[in-house]
Amino acid sequence: MKPKQIKIQDVTLRDGNQALRKPWTLEEKIEVFDLLVALRVDGIEVGFPSSNETEFVASKTLAERAPKGMPIAGLSRANETEIRKTWEAIQFAKNPRMHIVYPVSDFSIRHVLKISEQEVIQKIHNSVSFARSIVGPEVEIQFSGEHFGDAIENFAFTKEAFLAAIEAGANIINLPNTVERYRPMIFVNMVKEMKDFIGERSKVSVHTHNDLGMATATSVECVYVGAEQIEVALNGLGERAGNTNLYETVIALHQNGENLGINFERIYPTAKRIAEMTGIPIGEKTPIIGEDIFSHRSGIHQDGVAKTIKQSKGAYRTFSPEFVGRNDSETISFTNQSGHRAIQFLLEKRGIVIPTEEIHRLFEIAKTISSKENNREITEAELVDLASSMTVSL
Repeated sequence: MKPKQIKIQDVTLRDGNQALRKPWTLEEKIEVFDLLVALRVDGIEVGFPSSNETEFVASKTLAERAPKGMPIAGLSRANETEIRKTWEAIQFAKNPRMHIVYPVSDFSIRHVLKISEQEVIQKIHNSVSFARSIVGPEVEIQFSGEHFGDAIENFAFTKEAFLAAIEAGANIINLPNTVERYRPMIFVNMVKEMKDFIGERSKVSVHTHNDLGMATATSVECVYVGAEQIEVALNGLGERAGNTNLYETVIALHQNGENLGINFERIYPTAKRIAEMTGIPIGEKTPIIGEDIFSHRSGIHQDGVAKTIKQSKGAYRTFSPEFVGRNDSETISFTNQSGHRAIQFLLEKRGIVIPTEEIHRLFEIAKTISSKENNREITEAELVDLASSMTVSL
């Protein structure tokens, strides 16, 4: 069921940018675009060209800048005027892609669109047909059924809706979890059923949001039921709680043996730069890019780390820091949660070797100091000084 190739389509410049307190300038968008090219993502959605003149100019500029072979998408609603405007912007890419979105869930049809299901089918068919008529036979058209993740109640209808898009000329069917409401496997099973229904008539893509914190897990599992494209964003940017995180997705797929074209060493510097450009800090415990994710403070973990620190697979490490372009390394530090092995490891780093019984004495002293001083960390330098003072007293 798993596709032979998995494509990573980035939506930072559209979905990520539209959710920022201060959307990026053209110069900033160019910088983000270049970062994505350096990361070697498979495709980039550059914006929503018909929404305003600023977006149009930015989308056109980035389309012209795109390298040969990279799909460059522009988003449009199912409206002929907007579709035409979108094409005017992205047609300058060497490999343009038209992306049309329209709601398909029962809730959205009844409470937002307030039209019949047949009218929805007609709207999808007409908009995709019009897009095909102006982009020609070779250009890819992606159709997104907005709120697909909410379409449990009218799932039979959503099949008809996507089939209408395919018959009108869509090459890619994108299944969005526009608002994450349910556990991952509910959405994954919906994707599987849709993939089984579509078969080889169209590629299947997924676009998940992170309202419950499970977007990445959901997207990764969708690969294993047939999704060929995963839509992601740098630093997990996007509306509300954000989109599927690019870094977590590609590392998870890599760890499971998938061959991606991503330049993994560009991950950390890219994440840091995006944090600077958005003013949104990276949490110290954020997977892949957090400052504290290679730190070890509990005694049991420290023993395993010390024994495997030079191996490609660490006892408590998924990947090496340098794999994602980090300059740091695994660290062991001493708190009142640490063990004897931490002291031995930290001293040996400084070339200091003392007998086991003295390690035990030093451990008790350091732990007492930490506990008396509000459980603070005892630094490596302090441990060296304590070891020196013990040696002198002997």
